[in-house]
Amino acid sequence: MNQRPDLPFGEDGPKNPSRRQALKMGGLVVAFLWLGGGAKVLGRVVAGRIEAGDAAFAPNAFIRVGTDGAVQLVMPSIEMGQGAYTGQATLLAEEMDLGLDQITVEHAPPNRKLYANPLLGEQATGGSTTIRYCWTTMRQAGAAARTLLVNAAAARWKVDPAECTVARGVIHHQGSGRSVGYGDVANAAAQLPVPEKVKEKDASAFALIGKPMRRVDTAGKVDGSLPFGIDIRVPDMKIATVRACPVFGGKLVSVDETRARQVPGFVAVLKLDNAVAAVGEHFWAAKQALEALDIVWDHGPNAHFSTEQLFKDLADASKNGTPILGREVGHVDGAKGKVIEAIYEHPLLAHTTMEPLNAVVHVRPDGCEIWTGTQVPARGVDVAAKITGLPPESIVLHNQYMGGGFGRRLFEDPIEQAVAFARQVGYPLKVVWTREEDLAQDRYRPAYYDHISATLDADGKPVAWRDRVAGASVLAIFAPAAMGKNGLDSDTVEGADQPPYDLPNLKVEWVRHDMPAGLHVGWWRGVGPTHNIFTVEGFVDELAFATGKDPVEYRRGLLKNNPRALAVLNLAAEKAGWGKDKLPARVGRGVALAAPFGSYLCVIVEAEVSPQGEVKLRRAVAAVDCGVAVNPNTVEAQVQGGLIFGWSTALYSGITIKNGVVEQRNFNDYRMMRINETPPVEVHLVDSKETPGGIGETGTVMAFPSLINAIHAATGVRLRKYPIDRAALVQGGEALKAVVTDARDEAAAAARGQA
Repeated sequence: MNQRPDLPFGEDGPKNPSRRQALKMGGLVVAFLWLGGGAKVLGRVVAGRIEAGDAAFAPNAFIRVGTDGAVQLVMPSIEMGQGAYTGQATLLAEEMDLGLDQITVEHAPPNRKLYANPLLGEQATGGSTTIRYCWTTMRQAGAAARTLLVNAAAARWKVDPAECTVARGVIHHQGSGRSVGYGDVANAAAQLPVPEKVKEKDASAFALIGKPMRRVDTAGKVDGSLPFGIDIRVPDMKIATVRACPVFGGKLVSVDETRARQVPGFVAVLKLDNAVAAVGEHFWAAKQALEALDIVWDHGPNAHFSTEQLFKDLADASKNGTPILGREVGHVDGAKGKVIEAIYEHPLLAHTTMEPLNAVVHVRPDGCEIWTGTQVPARGVDVAAKITGLPPESIVLHNQYMGGGFGRRLFEDPIEQAVAFARQVGYPLKVVWTREEDLAQDRYRPAYYDHISATLDADGKPVAWRDRVAGASVLAIFAPAAMGKNGLDSDTVEGADQPPYDLPNLKVEWVRHDMPAGLHVGWWRGVGPTHNIFTVEGFVDELAFATGKDPVEYRRGLLKNNPRALAVLNLAAEKAGWGKDKLPARVGRGVALAAPFGSYLCVIVEAEVSPQGEVKLRRAVAAVDCGVAVNPNTVEAQVQGGLIFGWSTALYSGITIKNGVVEQRNFNDYRMMRINETPPVEVHLVDSKETPGGIGETGTVMAFPSLINAIHAATGVRLRKYPIDRAALVQGGEALKAVVTDARDEAAAAARGQA
């Protein structure tokens, strides 16, 4: 079913025999497992560039139909592992009465006018928005195309279009028994006026939506025929690897390349104000040459900056800074009852995409060509035009598949750097960041410092709720025009300002405290809800324990006005067997509930903490109401993958800085969970008719509070920051004793307050 990609740079295509062979060998196992699932069909994917006007029928920016009946979907979103291509192709196939195997998928070229994401205001893929914004857009596009094609056939037969039906792209007229394919009427359909709005299918007629579908890009990824950015090779290309000043905000002073010239395959050394690139005939030569360079840096004003200083500054900002109101309901001042408060801290986080950052750039006097994987292709063109001085129409960007994005590729700085280096040479230059460079120069998820408090009534319910978030603004960098009139970055309070619970009096604020100049921040998987829901759900758990109540029962008591949230809580509790069995010593279950990105989720995790402080995840259960699940397979995979991504971070990861230098270097000290550490994860979907919500980041959001709450249930230790402090979990250790005493004191104080 899969076909060779139509590569944009000649017939040779990407060549990487070792990776190809590895994929083919390993892929056999993967393919076998996947083929054993419930999927019914398999589509095709072509990586390449759209040639406008080469189709007989193109009623909108997304659809091309040839006279041979071939249907091509021009994908407005980027595929980075989240299943967007399959989801959007399913919506189109549903409305056009096609099989998913009848659609060829192709990247959209950079073009904001045609392919901007209306929820993000940019041609961008992120924020769990793909299905949300395409739910109507893509179905309308498909329904309009089907209407025109059927009308063209009906006009040829001189019959009422309502008498025609369609199956797999073949139009039938029941009365006469005639039939014709989409390709046969494509030219005639192209002459008809495109309707402004057409009726979409009723849900009862769905043939594909809601069914478990195999991904359209599976085969090409399994056999290695689909090229990612790292695979791209073009004639006469050289390869470079880079090193920027290790102290953020520092500058290059000088570089001695004497020893690098001795490296076989060495080509050149290129310089920028804050970075050096070593160029070689191949990557190994470039890497060896880079290691041989004697580089002198000016470390600049951040030479003594540290993580400790960062959180000291955030704490000071939270206490003394000027808060910006995020949301206020009722009156929190003057509430009577027991006050409980806590501080939660969130570290800087890196993205560590499996495919390292890379770009191939060829700058010529009359144009610039770029091959890379980016979540913001139009921005990539903008930055290349700015650096080269060429008009944007002379910049051609070939977007590629990405081995993970997680928000890192929402920023164009790798393209900017690659173009800046490539404009210094006359040949195509491939720039590849090493893992070490990626960790040292990432656009990190900002660190946050949250001060949260609640006033409890005699029943232990919060009658006043305050949450003050202190941290940097990513929105001010990415889309400053989207900042609120009062200066609010809505992302900083998302998830904190709309908790699912009945909170009659609520006040959520943000204190802006930007990171030091040169310490770049960016979007991270889960964006605002990732840090805010950890705080909210950790704190709700604290309130439950402080009042001596079961965490699930406590939440139920706060959800009388939120039936969707209550339903996923009940479903998860039922499937997890909450409260039905006695767990062994140092084993506990943690629950977390939230409604991020328009979906409702409840996750229950069972964790075991060894006497030495090691944490083992034994089992996880997720209940999900994401509205209509366009592809249940994808929903399940995204929730599972997101949870693993988040648990990995909570257990092991966190960026720290000493003397202005990021201390982590590779997966040995910024590691992911391994397969043997990953628990079985059950995902139970609620059968919902609601409009689809986002799903790509929800699992990550739920991972942090569910794990931390499980650790508390197992040990009595309340952790309010991550990566987890294993020393605090050592049985009989001083740290454990101190925290347990603190927790007991809190419970006793709460009980006294009730009395």
